[in-house]
Amino acid sequence: MDFGPLIARPSSLIMGAGAQFGIAIAFIIAIILGFDPKEAASISIIGGADGPTAIYLTTKLAPDLLASIAIAAYSYMALIPLIQPPLMRLITTKKERSIEMKQLRNVSKLEKICFPIIVSILCILLLPSVAPLIGMLMLGNLFRESGVVERLSETAQNALINIVTIFLGVTVGATAVGTEFLKPRTLGIILLGLVAFSFSTIGGLLIGKFMCWVTKGKINPLIGSAGVSAVPMAARVSQVEGQKANPGNYLLMFAMGPNVAGVIGSAVAAGVLLSLFG
Repeated sequence: MDFGPLIARPSSLIMGAGAQFGIAIAFIIAIILGFDPKEAASISIIGGADGPTAIYLTTKLAPDLLASIAIAAYSYMALIPLIQPPLMRLITTKKERSIEMKQLRNVSKLEKICFPIIVSILCILLLPSVAPLIGMLMLGNLFRESGVVERLSETAQNALINIVTIFLGVTVGATAVGTEFLKPRTLGIILLGLVAFSFSTIGGLLIGKFMCWVTKGKINPLIGSAGVSAVPMAARVSQVEGQKANPGNYLLMFAMGPNVAGVIGSAVAAGVLLSLFG
């Protein structure tokens, strides 16, 4: 992924953080419903809309829930075009959705190379448990941005990711044993996942509205909904909704800032949960 939009507008990190709001809400509700803290943490991470992060955290904290959580996480990521637009129209006004944003500044090659290194160092020093998630994310980005390991970059983006996806799908599917998967609480997990995802979208939109107010209308709050980690689908939904309100509105690159910030945010959230309950 391209971290350029995030580097060009660092304030996108705030929207990416706000979009993790659903994780906290889902965790509290799961505890109230009787799930233990480890199970609640695993369920709540669905709100981060990051499938690999959800799978990683669940294998560490509640492996018996892996199939339910993985299915919920990937299902809601695929349903973003259906789930997010009603919430976007509910929380924002047409005037806000029509806001056109100014072009982002050009980001230098040096900035793009330094960014994954700095983020990795800071995140891993603060949260060692997040090292596998942040480390692999930033390594792949460094492959891409360095420009000197094109063969490795192409392999990571195509052959390797396809192989990993196949093995991941088969192994997660193999855990969907009837005695564990076909239980009433599976439905509860799926519903909690929807709550988490919805509140994450709402959190990002509210932060977007706040930033719109602070900047006196220079930021379109729709890009806040892209703070969930589903890259690039969430950013595309922001673009589509923005163009419905204003056909001359092009929000895709602006929305990619909160979108990739959400990827970092969900990994950090998983690291916090793993540190607390692992």
